[in-house]
Amino acid sequence: VQLQASGGGLVQAGGSLRLSCAASGRTSSRYTMGWFRRAPGKEREFVAAVNWSGGITYYSDSVKGRFTISRDNAENTVYLQMISLKPEDTAVYYCAATRVVDTTTPSAYDTWGQGTQVTVSS
Repeated sequence: VQLQASGGGLVQAGGSLRLSCAASGRTSSRYTMGWFRRAPGKEREFVAAVNWSGGITYYSDSVKGRFTISRDNAENTVYLQMISLKPEDTAVYYCAATRVVDTTTPSAYDTWGQGTQVTVSS
């Protein structure tokens, strides 16, 4: 499977963005999908994940209540709706896929998109 992330941009603090991750290739497999981010000078960190059916979601404590992950399997797309954005959310956001069931561990994800920049100004 190949992944293409989009939807990043520049937004003021308190604003919203929706990221999309379009999958192509062998999309018939049941992948857990995740969003991760890497801020300048920091390690890559988990943001959110959703199981193959979309019925189970996971969030990091830093985004819980502000971000929502969802997926449309008919469109082979995963979304990350982000509201109440903060300057500390500034990072390159990556979508990723894994056949491992319901994992939030970056090393378990074996397919990664190219990343999309999110910049939140104060």
